[in-house]
Amino acid sequence: MQVDVLDQRLVAALQVSPRASWGEIGRAVGEHERTVARRLQRLITDGVVRVTAIYDDLRTGHGRPVHLHVQVRPGTTAQVAKALADRADTRSVYSLTGAADLGCELVSPSREDLHRILSSQVSDIDGVLQTQTQVVLHTFRTVAEWHAPYLTEREVAELRPGPPADRLPDEEGLSPLEQEIAELLTADGRIAFTTVAERLDISVPTARRRVTSLIERRLLLPRAEVEPALLGLEVEAMLWLKVRPHGLDLVGQQLAAHPSVRYCAATTGTHSLIVQVVAAHEAALYRFMTGVVGRYDEITDVDLTLITRAYKRGHLHKSGLLTLERTP
Repeated sequence: MQVDVLDQRLVAALQVSPRASWGEIGRAVGEHERTVARRLQRLITDGVVRVTAIYDDLRTGHGRPVHLHVQVRPGTTAQVAKALADRADTRSVYSLTGAADLGCELVSPSREDLHRILSSQVSDIDGVLQTQTQVVLHTFRTVAEWHAPYLTEREVAELRPGPPADRLPDEEGLSPLEQEIAELLTADGRIAFTTVAERLDISVPTARRRVTSLIERRLLLPRAEVEPALLGLEVEAMLWLKVRPHGLDLVGQQLAAHPSVRYCAATTGTHSLIVQVVAAHEAALYRFMTGVVGRYDEITDVDLTLITRAYKRGHLHKSGLLTLERTP
């Protein structure tokens, strides 16, 4: 699969604003609308990019995100990964270096559901030897808010819909109509307002208003999913950090703002902060560790592992570097 420099810039623009028109992207990056449409449509058709949307699970009441470290019996990594990826409640599944063989993010509707999932369902998967669980307490950055570092500040500002709200309610929930709209957006993040209106038998102005409200309230986050390696970011790492409690919020916010950080959240467990980082090569990751992570005295310990393969991301199944699901 060939993804050249211009493709990478266009994908980065789509990551900044997944619902932007081809013309808006073209104006921001200085390319003709036809060029943008031809290239991005090809990448979407080929399974390189998939535009979808993810819930803010905590605020919409869908459940609590949980990260699992899974140790498996030798030779069973692929079959355990498939069993985890086939679960509707798992958002991401990937192979890791280090003590754990697999990492998995799932969303549990309740504490009782989490107990059942961990005590019987996951442990009953053939090949699973041991799991370690970290429950997300607060998310500083989601993968939907990250974009590849190939755009100027001016280009990003031109594409970005607007500044995020300063303070968001802890939980809002979705109305029945909002839930229906959200399901359409998670299937196709670029679905047109006219199509939403037609599918749900509502007016186009109502569809536009409700979709815009969901996104502006950040209950639903549009996302352009693409494997980082296709964007020239060959090294993907998971950092588990022990952070002194008084510095957790500061460190989380500052790391989340770094262009190499795709995801950052505070969790329960032996390490209080999980950070997903991408880099062009191992030397760049080393510089991130020494020059960025290393400058915080509040960080007392680091567990660094590499992601060697993704089986599922953002509820989308993967085959190598491509997404199996296509836009409906």
